[in-house]
Amino acid sequence: MKGILLIYTGGTIGMMEDPASGSLTPLNFQELRTYIPEIRRFSFRVDVKAFDKPIDSSDVQTQTWLEIADLIHQHYDQYDGFVVLHGTDTMAYSASALSFVLRNLKKPVILTGSQLPIGKLRTDGKENLITAIEIASAKRNGDAIVQEVAVLFDSNLFRGNRTHKYSTENFDAFVSPNYPPLATVGIYIKYEWKHLLRTQGDFFVERHFETDVAILKIFPGMSIDYVNAILNIPRLKGVVLETYGSGNAPKDAALISALQKAIENGICILNITQCSKGFVEQGRYDTSAGLQKIGVTSGGDLTTEAALTKLMFLLGKGLRGKSLHEQLTSPISGEITTFSSISD
Repeated sequence: MKGILLIYTGGTIGMMEDPASGSLTPLNFQELRTYIPEIRRFSFRVDVKAFDKPIDSSDVQTQTWLEIADLIHQHYDQYDGFVVLHGTDTMAYSASALSFVLRNLKKPVILTGSQLPIGKLRTDGKENLITAIEIASAKRNGDAIVQEVAVLFDSNLFRGNRTHKYSTENFDAFVSPNYPPLATVGIYIKYEWKHLLRTQGDFFVERHFETDVAILKIFPGMSIDYVNAILNIPRLKGVVLETYGSGNAPKDAALISALQKAIENGICILNITQCSKGFVEQGRYDTSAGLQKIGVTSGGDLTTEAALTKLMFLLGKGLRGKSLHEQLTSPISGEITTFSSISD
């Protein structure tokens, strides 16, 4: 057993509450070991690589994802698995992004964190961290059980690019509305083998993201000036369009015209649903037929977090037009369900 590498980026799990001010301040990782001495009880190495300046997850940028990916790449052969300690607010974005840049993983990359600081009596961080380490080290017949980017929170292990943070106060803060858990945690850890991802080929990292993207959310009473303001952002290359239900939008001529003009100007429009569960099926209703006709790409059952990071990733690779459309509608790392699978 080579051991597990913890990558500490920051977040609530590594915070202590100042008794005088009540504000949260970051711990150094040696203090974290003090609060979770159980780490020393594992029969394998648990090493730590911490960011020089731990950050709140609200400050995560594309460079943060690349820094995490580079650390995993640099130490990939030295460890059996990786646990990334991360703030909860942008964890689903980071998990999705990492699932795209870390290609052909054969080892687990488990993101976890906490809702309460580690110094709190009722913190959930202790259990989350210990369980994440156990899952990252789990093998069967010499191979890692989990071979993908996943989020461990409370009693569930989810595919990272299927997650969404739904609660600011519950310990089970994350959900995976369109894909079942990879494992459930109780007295035993029960792995759902048929849901675990497997890939072919050697591991490598693709280091690119295009940040000239936007999210356009449809809502009743929406002004066309609002739409045009977004679609006319300088250098804009892609838009995640959050529509109603199964991909529906107002049959407003000005809206359709604005979207069509953007597409003709080379801007990719990716349609996902505002609903927490379900998928876009353009053309099912008349209110989405117009989007289909002008060349809007259906995002299937992508979450907002996965849709945005996947669009950034593929645009960063230089994909445009038909090739971009084909990649967006096909799974790269299990982030989207194909229509044939939905029909089954």
